[in-house]
Amino acid sequence: MTTTRYYQLPRFTGVDALRPATREVPAPGPRQVLVRMRAWSLNYRDLMIASDTYGRALTPGLVPLSDGAGEVIDAGAEVTRWSAGDRVVGIFMPHWISGPATADKTAGALGGPSDGVLAQYLVFDQDTLVPAPAHLDFAEAATLPCAAVTAWNAVVAGGGAAPGQSVLTLGSGGVSLFALQFAALSGAHVIATSSSDAKLTRLRALGAADGIDYVRTPEWGQTVYDATCGGVDHVVEVGGAGTLPQSLTAVRTGGRISIIGVLADGSGVDPMTVVRKGVTLQGMFVGSREMFEDMNRALERHRLRPVIDRAFPFAETPAAYRHFASRGHFGKVVITDT
Repeated sequence: MTTTRYYQLPRFTGVDALRPATREVPAPGPRQVLVRMRAWSLNYRDLMIASDTYGRALTPGLVPLSDGAGEVIDAGAEVTRWSAGDRVVGIFMPHWISGPATADKTAGALGGPSDGVLAQYLVFDQDTLVPAPAHLDFAEAATLPCAAVTAWNAVVAGGGAAPGQSVLTLGSGGVSLFALQFAALSGAHVIATSSSDAKLTRLRALGAADGIDYVRTPEWGQTVYDATCGGVDHVVEVGGAGTLPQSLTAVRTGGRISIIGVLADGSGVDPMTVVRKGVTLQGMFVGSREMFEDMNRALERHRLRPVIDRAFPFAETPAAYRHFASRGHFGKVVITDT
């Protein structure tokens, strides 16, 4: 029997715990397809899972990562959605096909608590895959399941981005760049923050109308509020406790903050600020397969491409983790096996 390589986390003590291993190539069941994985991408939650700071019970030996793309090479007898040769991407939450989120639909996210996709061959239920956008290569398609769908849910499906709306994005990580691209695509006026003029130049090239260096301007929330004469309609908040007070300053009365990340440490937020401004705080946890499919149609129509910082070969997966953990990246860090 042919064997396949994969990575696992025998313990959750950080990136150094990541271990390569081999196992038999799995056979698809009646409603499953066997996929030869070609590329994967990293998200901040993958670092949290590796270091056991994700806040969920995890089983030693977990196969990490939620995001990957590949090619169907075999299908079970009852499969109707896919054929050999199809280029596919797995969805983040295998049970969330459509409709609003529920506890059952969001259970079993890939890469923690359920086994993830960092393997050369995997079986998927036929309903847990979407077609890879035709204009994207495998590495680009692999960036989509978590960061892109989360940004789409926040900005478009939930945020209703439209011409005339103002949107604030924070930094240059995967979610923030996708949010910037989707908001700009919708005709919104995008303000982006970053830590350097060089990064702000790149953010403007992606569609940001204005940029603020948050290192030089630590009170950037007030700067945004003043520049927009009363605050932005929507903040895509990826920092968490460390940046939420500034986001609350930056948002308009009656505006919206989509809370996605926990990248920056900080103290609590005064709830009276939320009350006085009538702000909607919405937690975003990726999205459904239906959202993923809608997003892919928009990507294809507008030929939008993800931003990739750097690609690492499969054998150098630990180096990809370390590069991502350094937080020096602009865009997505990917792993390839093509």
